[in-house]
Amino acid sequence: MKFWYFAPLAGLALSGCGGSTPPQTFPQLDYSYLPPIVLKVSTLNVVNSYVPTPGQATLIGQDPEPPANALLAMLNHRIVPSGTPGTGTVTIETASIDQVGSNLTGTMTVDINLTSADGHSTGYTEASVSASQTAPDPGADESVVQAALYGLTKQLMDNMNVQLQYQIQHNLGPWLSWTTAPGASPLAPGGGIGGGGGGALGGGIQATPLAAPPGASTPIPTGASPTPAGNTNPAVPNYLPGAGPAALAPAAPANTP
Repeated sequence: MKFWYFAPLAGLALSGCGGSTPPQTFPQLDYSYLPPIVLKVSTLNVVNSYVPTPGQATLIGQDPEPPANALLAMLNHRIVPSGTPGTGTVTIETASIDQVGSNLTGTMTVDINLTSADGHSTGYTEASVSASQTAPDPGADESVVQAALYGLTKQLMDNMNVQLQYQIQHNLGPWLSWTTAPGASPLAPGGGIGGGGGGALGGGIQATPLAAPPGASTPIPTGASPTPAGNTNPAVPNYLPGAGPAALAPAAPANTP
């Protein structure tokens, strides 16, 4: 009889040794270490107009970092108003992930529209990026699918940070503020300037401008906030702003607002 009592205990011991693998975790994508882009307007609104198809929604629902969420957070931190009279709208047109054949494909498109206070001057630019990678095999483990979607979103975001700054510096040069804007604050999550009072939010990202290129008409004052420290987030590769768009000189002024 003792044999029958000890057999279940042995089975429990064996099952305990074969415990399930802990779920994989994915760090939130964070690009706040990059310098904010200060535009010569007093009001900025960020809008997400992207509506995914049912198939896209299914994939996005499995993504640990949905593309539109990551893009919205980045825009809220990176694009800030200087306080100069004028309005601007930053629109997420596309932040999609889809499966085409055996590949996962992603696309992001952002539009920026600016208008001076008198309505006489306007500015517009668009940044669009895409990326693709091999899709996981049918029936792949959920963690494998999540890792693939997360990796694609991360690649799209890395590309968008470069492309967005490039397009702004080349197409909206006259609208860029090269000096610190004391009253600037990050865009609020729902659009508009955070806080509603015009001042910087406590704990918010200081509106440190892009470094003015040699010969820029307005030098950066000695007391201006320095460029944020390098990337400390393991989820984001080390950017080299000085080797990318940040090193590009702004386009020749056209119609300064």
